[in-house]
Amino acid sequence: MAEASFAHAAEALRQNDRDRYLSTLVLSGAHRDAVTALYAFNADVASIRERVSDPAPGEIRLQWWSDALEGEGHGAVRQNPVADALLDTIGRYTIPAGTLLRLIGARRFDLYDDPMPDLETFEGYAGETVSTLYQLAAMILNEGETIETGDAAGHLGVAHAMIGHIRAFGHVSAQGRIMLPWSIFAANGVREGEIFSGTESEGLSEALGQIGDLAAEHLGKAETAIAALPARLKPAFASIAVLQAQLALLGQRPGIFAPAADDPDWRKIARLAWWSWRNR
Repeated sequence: MAEASFAHAAEALRQNDRDRYLSTLVLSGAHRDAVTALYAFNADVASIRERVSDPAPGEIRLQWWSDALEGEGHGAVRQNPVADALLDTIGRYTIPAGTLLRLIGARRFDLYDDPMPDLETFEGYAGETVSTLYQLAAMILNEGETIETGDAAGHLGVAHAMIGHIRAFGHVSAQGRIMLPWSIFAANGVREGEIFSGTESEGLSEALGQIGDLAAEHLGKAETAIAALPARLKPAFASIAVLQAQLALLGQRPGIFAPAADDPDWRKIARLAWWSWRNR
């Protein structure tokens, strides 16, 4: 079943998290299958909020994944092809289940409408939900041996989360949610009502600009840290090429709440391939 499960995981990732799917195309063989399984699991967990009507069924789905990782009901769990591929990956590469359980725990925040309170909390959330994925992808490329990627995974994860949430700002705010640090908005005189009603203001523009500057700073630090890593690990961080372009494209957005401009897939693939070739 494993081969079919990995194929299913790849298709699920292609459908539900296209940018991460494209980032796996610079990998090869078993490493690509394993990273794809990890990312497909993340895509399922990250999309739970969008698929449920209220937090209760979301909590049930998160608990299902927690039980799967803790070894409860594995026979039935493996009927889920994404879970089957993930469990094979965990076994082959000795992925620590506790790391994935912390990711699940952090995703509980997504189910509720509490605003992200401050930068420190956001960075912690990004660390558990995004930096973790970069760290584990590097571990897979290192054949399951633990390796310290330090600032590379940490900074790139925070930048990735910031850029993603700036790009999705209109969509998320329309749901009555604030996923970027509220303290930065408050410091610029922004009120919750402005965000939820889609009202543009100088303060809101300034706040998002400041968050964009923070994202750029994290990207710069990540780039420096990635350059110092062994060549075999660098493909795990190829997404930086797409993120740099997406941050630059934010300047072309016609309004704060408008959908963000993005490159077509072929250009993203070209960026990923060129970056990977330059960083061999």
